[in-house]
Amino acid sequence: MEPETLRTARLELSAPHDGDVAAIHAECQDAAIQRFTTVPAPYLPADAETFVELARGWWAEGAEATWAIRLDGRLVGMAGLAKLPSGAPEIGYWVSASVRGRGVATEAARAVVDWGFAPERPAVARIEWRAVTGNVGSARVARSLGFRYEGLLRQAHVNSLGRADLWVGGLLRADDRGPVDWPVL
Repeated sequence: MEPETLRTARLELSAPHDGDVAAIHAECQDAAIQRFTTVPAPYLPADAETFVELARGWWAEGAEATWAIRLDGRLVGMAGLAKLPSGAPEIGYWVSASVRGRGVATEAARAVVDWGFAPERPAVARIEWRAVTGNVGSARVARSLGFRYEGLLRQAHVNSLGRADLWVGGLLRADDRGPVDWPVL
Protein backbone atom coordinates (compact mmCIF):
# COMPACT_ATOMS: atom_id res chain seq x y z
CA MET A 1 0.00 0.00 0.00
CA GLU A 2 1.30 3.44 -0.87
CA PRO A 3 1.24 6.14 1.82
CA GLU A 4 -1.59 8.61 1.42
CA THR A 5 -1.59 12.24 2.49
CA LEU A 6 -4.68 13.52 4.30
CA ARG A 7 -5.62 17.18 4.59
CA THR A 8 -8.01 18.89 6.98
CA ALA A 9 -8.85 22.56 7.51
CA ARG A 10 -5.59 23.14 9.43
CA LEU A 11 -3.54 19.98 9.17
CA GLU A 12 -1.62 17.82 6.77
CA LEU A 13 -1.18 14.18 7.71
CA SER A 14 1.61 12.50 5.77
CA ALA A 15 3.91 9.54 6.22
CA PRO A 16 6.79 10.20 8.60
CA HIS A 17 10.12 10.49 6.81
CA ASP A 18 13.81 10.71 7.65
CA GLY A 19 13.59 14.51 7.95
CA ASP A 20 11.17 14.04 10.89
CA VAL A 21 13.56 12.05 13.09
CA ALA A 22 14.81 15.01 15.16
CA ALA A 23 11.27 16.35 15.73
CA ILE A 24 9.92 12.91 16.67
CA HIS A 25 12.79 12.41 19.08
CA ALA A 26 12.22 15.83 20.67
CA GLU A 27 8.45 15.34 21.06
CA CYS A 28 8.84 11.85 22.53
CA GLN A 29 10.81 13.28 25.46
CA ASP A 30 7.40 14.36 26.82
CA ALA A 31 6.60 12.36 29.97
CA ALA A 32 2.91 12.12 29.00
CA ILE A 33 3.73 10.58 25.63
CA GLN A 34 6.04 8.07 27.34
CA ARG A 35 3.39 7.26 29.96
CA PHE A 36 0.37 6.95 27.71
CA THR A 37 1.88 5.31 24.59
CA THR A 38 4.22 2.43 23.86
CA VAL A 39 7.24 4.57 22.93
CA PRO A 40 10.41 3.53 24.75
CA ALA A 41 11.53 5.45 27.83
CA PRO A 42 14.07 6.83 27.62
CA TYR A 43 13.41 7.71 23.97
CA LEU A 44 16.66 7.87 22.04
CA PRO A 45 17.42 9.30 18.57
CA ALA A 46 17.84 5.72 17.33
CA ASP A 47 14.27 4.99 18.46
CA ALA A 48 12.96 7.77 16.20
CA GLU A 49 15.03 6.45 13.29
CA THR A 50 13.69 2.94 13.86
CA PHE A 51 10.12 4.23 14.09
CA VAL A 52 10.35 6.03 10.73
CA GLU A 53 11.74 2.88 9.11
CA LEU A 54 9.03 0.73 10.70
CA ALA A 55 6.29 3.12 9.54
CA ARG A 56 7.64 2.91 6.00
CA GLY A 57 7.47 -0.89 6.18
CA TRP A 58 3.97 -0.90 7.70
CA TRP A 59 2.68 1.20 4.81
CA ALA A 60 4.40 -1.06 2.26
CA GLU A 61 2.95 -4.22 3.85
CA GLY A 62 -0.51 -2.71 4.35
CA ALA A 63 -0.26 -3.62 8.02
CA GLU A 64 -0.58 -0.13 9.46
CA ALA A 65 -1.19 3.41 8.26
CA THR A 66 0.86 5.95 10.21
CA TRP A 67 0.81 9.69 9.64
CA ALA A 68 2.85 12.57 10.98
CA ILE A 69 0.48 15.37 11.97
CA ARG A 70 1.73 18.68 10.59
CA LEU A 71 0.46 22.14 11.50
CA ASP A 72 1.89 25.00 9.46
CA GLY A 73 4.52 22.56 8.17
CA ARG A 74 5.71 21.62 11.68
CA LEU A 75 5.42 18.07 13.05
CA VAL A 76 3.07 18.24 16.05
CA GLY A 77 2.07 14.61 16.50
CA MET A 78 1.36 11.17 15.08
CA ALA A 79 -1.82 9.33 14.26
CA GLY A 80 -2.51 5.97 12.76
CA LEU A 81 -4.43 2.75 12.43
CA ALA A 82 -2.65 -0.42 13.55
CA LYS A 83 -3.68 -3.97 12.65
CA LEU A 84 -5.40 -2.92 9.41
CA PRO A 85 -5.76 -6.45 7.99
CA SER A 86 -7.87 -7.46 11.02
CA GLY A 87 -10.86 -5.45 9.82
CA ALA A 88 -10.95 -3.89 13.31
CA PRO A 89 -7.84 -1.69 13.45
CA GLU A 90 -6.84 0.26 16.53
CA ILE A 91 -6.55 4.03 16.30
CA GLY A 92 -3.67 5.71 18.06
CA TYR A 93 -2.55 9.31 18.32
CA TRP A 94 -0.41 11.68 20.29
CA VAL A 95 0.14 15.41 19.95
CA SER A 96 2.77 17.83 21.11
CA ALA A 97 2.20 19.60 24.41
CA SER A 98 2.40 22.85 22.42
CA VAL A 99 -0.91 22.11 20.63
CA ARG A 100 -2.89 20.19 23.26
CA GLY A 101 -6.29 21.67 23.95
CA ARG A 102 -6.53 23.23 20.47
CA GLY A 103 -8.48 20.43 18.77
CA VAL A 104 -5.50 19.13 16.78
CA ALA A 105 -5.83 15.54 18.01
CA THR A 106 -9.57 15.51 17.29
CA GLU A 107 -9.11 16.96 13.81
CA ALA A 108 -6.36 14.48 12.95
CA ALA A 109 -8.20 11.48 14.45
CA ARG A 110 -11.37 12.39 12.54
CA ALA A 111 -9.38 12.35 9.28
CA VAL A 112 -7.92 8.95 10.20
CA VAL A 113 -11.37 7.52 11.02
CA ASP A 114 -12.76 8.87 7.75
CA TRP A 115 -9.86 7.28 5.87
CA GLY A 116 -10.41 3.95 7.65
CA PHE A 117 -14.13 3.87 6.90
CA ALA A 118 -13.78 5.11 3.31
CA PRO A 119 -15.66 3.03 0.70
CA GLU A 120 -12.39 1.71 -0.73
CA ARG A 121 -11.74 -0.05 2.62
CA PRO A 122 -14.97 -2.06 3.04
CA ALA A 123 -13.21 -4.68 5.19
CA VAL A 124 -12.84 -2.16 8.03
CA ALA A 125 -15.99 -2.79 10.03
CA ARG A 126 -14.84 -1.37 13.37
CA ILE A 127 -12.15 0.92 14.72
CA GLU A 128 -11.03 0.30 18.26
CA TRP A 129 -9.71 2.92 20.68
CA ARG A 130 -7.64 2.15 23.74
CA ALA A 131 -6.10 4.51 26.27
CA VAL A 132 -4.27 4.14 29.54
CA THR A 133 -6.65 4.95 32.39
CA GLY A 134 -6.21 8.57 33.32
CA ASN A 135 -5.57 9.72 29.74
CA VAL A 136 -8.59 12.01 29.79
CA GLY A 137 -7.42 13.99 26.76
CA SER A 138 -7.50 10.88 24.59
CA ALA A 139 -10.90 9.94 25.99
CA ARG A 140 -12.29 13.38 25.12
CA VAL A 141 -11.11 12.94 21.54
CA ALA A 142 -12.66 9.47 21.27
CA ARG A 143 -16.00 10.58 22.77
CA SER A 144 -16.18 13.56 20.42
CA LEU A 145 -15.76 11.22 17.43
CA GLY A 146 -18.55 8.90 18.53
CA PHE A 147 -16.53 6.03 20.01
CA ARG A 148 -18.62 4.01 22.47
CA TYR A 149 -17.00 3.16 25.80
CA GLU A 150 -16.82 -0.63 26.08
CA GLY A 151 -14.93 -1.30 29.27
CA LEU A 152 -11.69 -1.68 31.15
CA LEU A 153 -8.86 -4.02 30.23
CA ARG A 154 -6.93 -4.72 33.41
CA GLN A 155 -3.13 -4.48 33.14
CA ALA A 156 -3.37 -4.75 29.32
CA HIS A 157 -1.03 -1.85 28.50
CA VAL A 158 2.66 -2.66 28.56
CA ASN A 159 5.48 -0.24 27.91
CA SER A 160 8.94 0.34 29.31
CA LEU A 161 7.39 1.99 32.38
CA GLY A 162 5.40 -1.13 33.30
CA ARG A 163 1.78 -2.29 33.07
CA ALA A 164 -1.39 -0.22 33.29
CA ASP A 165 -5.13 -0.63 32.88
CA LEU A 166 -6.71 0.45 29.61
CA TRP A 167 -10.03 1.99 28.72
CA VAL A 168 -11.41 0.52 25.50
CA GLY A 169 -14.01 1.79 23.07
CA GLY A 170 -15.22 1.07 19.59
CA LEU A 171 -16.72 2.79 16.59
CA LEU A 172 -18.60 0.84 13.95
CA ARG A 173 -18.83 1.90 10.33
CA ALA A 174 -22.60 2.50 10.70
CA ASP A 175 -22.39 4.37 14.03
CA ASP A 176 -23.31 8.03 14.34
CA ARG A 177 -20.00 9.88 14.59
CA GLY A 178 -21.26 12.65 16.82
CA PRO A 179 -20.25 13.17 20.44
CA VAL A 180 -21.47 10.54 22.90
CA ASP A 181 -21.74 10.33 26.67
CA TRP A 182 -19.85 7.67 28.53
CA PRO A 183 -20.85 6.13 31.86
CA VAL A 184 -17.37 6.77 33.29
CA LEU A 185 -14.69 9.46 33.25
